[in-house]
Amino acid sequence: MVALWLALAVVVVQRLLELRLAQANLRWALAQGGREYGKEHYPLFFLLHGGWMLGWLLEGLARGQLSPIWGVWLGVFLLAQALRYWAIRSLGHYWNTRIVVIPGARPIRSGPYRFFPHPNYLAVALELFSLPLIFGAWITALVASLLNALLLLLIRIPAEEKALRMAAQDT
Repeated sequence: MVALWLALAVVVVQRLLELRLAQANLRWALAQGGREYGKEHYPLFFLLHGGWMLGWLLEGLARGQLSPIWGVWLGVFLLAQALRYWAIRSLGHYWNTRIVVIPGARPIRSGPYRFFPHPNYLAVALELFSLPLIFGAWITALVASLLNALLLLLIRIPAEEKALRMAAQDT
């Protein structure tokens, strides 16, 4: 399945470029006096995304064919990418894969952040669900989506909110 390998290559390159951007933004934020929070849970997201990629690759290879409605899932995936890059562009230097708070910085309320607080997380959730479904990898889609929801709702978002509260107390 050429499409499966092509999708994997695209996602790997995408992730590597995003990590590079996140590192540059981290250096910028720290130079602005930013402080990183939640380092202890950061590796869990690497495990999730690595397992997700391996999961849909192996499950897709085992199934050996595209989903009958692969075009629908591709559409959802592409919309998720558009939302994610809109969020990244809206945040500019503030976008990161880590939790970094710059004292005195005002929250971003432009782009998709005008409409809801975590558009990047929504985009990633849609991506984790839709991409495996293109290849019929529904087990991977369900497991990755559930684990992502648990990590976000129980760990990441509470850590972000706590970091913002702590930063507000320090100013």
